[in-house]
Amino acid sequence: MPSELISNTTIRKARWKKGLLFSFLFLIILIGSGFVYEMIASKLGEQAFPMQGKLIQIDSGNYQLHLQRTGESRKGVPTIIMEAGSGETSLSWGDIPAQLAPFATVVTYDRAGYAWSTKARTERTGEHIVRELHEALDKEGIKGPYILVGHSLGGMYARLFAQTYREEVTGLVLIDARTEDYMRETASIYAQETNQERPSAFLLGLMKSSGVLRLFQDSLLEGLVAKEKRSQFINVIAKPSYFDAVEEEVKLLGSTEDAIRGQKLGDIPVRVIPRGIPHPFSNAGISEQGAKKLEEIWQAGQRRMLDISMNSKLIVATKSGHMVINDEPQLVVDVTKEVLSLTTATKN
Repeated sequence: MPSELISNTTIRKARWKKGLLFSFLFLIILIGSGFVYEMIASKLGEQAFPMQGKLIQIDSGNYQLHLQRTGESRKGVPTIIMEAGSGETSLSWGDIPAQLAPFATVVTYDRAGYAWSTKARTERTGEHIVRELHEALDKEGIKGPYILVGHSLGGMYARLFAQTYREEVTGLVLIDARTEDYMRETASIYAQETNQERPSAFLLGLMKSSGVLRLFQDSLLEGLVAKEKRSQFINVIAKPSYFDAVEEEVKLLGSTEDAIRGQKLGDIPVRVIPRGIPHPFSNAGISEQGAKKLEEIWQAGQRRMLDISMNSKLIVATKSGHMVINDEPQLVVDVTKEVLSLTTATKN
């Protein structure tokens, strides 16, 4: 082979390697810039949403739990504890706590990993979640009796709290709450009807840390987070610890379901508020027939929850989808006040 041909081949290989090296370095710089950009933007963004409550050291889980108390304590009046749904935080309740504050002390909080609460060392089982909440209440001197108001997955935790601390709970408000049988009753439908995989907590956390979620928020959060709440979501809520906590809570739901299955809470006032507008399951690729079946199972479960107490009542949120706390907050306030009046009258 002529020497000049060998020389040209060597030069081309060297140029190719050099180009590849520069491309790799450019990619590293680009990714690094994304992380730096997100770090600076997050620090600035957090200043627009200062923490409203306080951080309480949870010894059992070795983390700090964010808890906010609204309203003054009143002798003989139960404290209202708000338990948010999966992926929802203390911010999700909007003005509901403020509307209830003239009548009772209202407590909102963030579970471990959510919003201002730090990541826990313990597994995100229902048992750990309710015991850590009780520890926080005890440390803050917020004694029972309590009325638990739980939305969606938070309804299951509210029920478990009532079961664990039976003598301290005098009422329950369950807002389109997930039931203990929903997962096993619907598993086959979801398996047959959808191939969509939820992004892993690792991937979601990487998207946040690299600035991708912030830069492309309009497309990535469309249909998931309201436009007016996206800045709050990105700057306060969407941290790697949040995605980890949400994923782990769902993964460990089984133990909570088993714990509350067949639950009986005597005659404490229980109010069940199911949605009146069917859930848009088709957005997850579910067929019309499958969506109808899923909604029937959900609604049947709502009515079965009436069996947990001899003093229960169903109040349908006729104008609401699953997010009743956003669609009909006044209904949540009114029903909670009703339970409050019943439990206060009973105590007096």
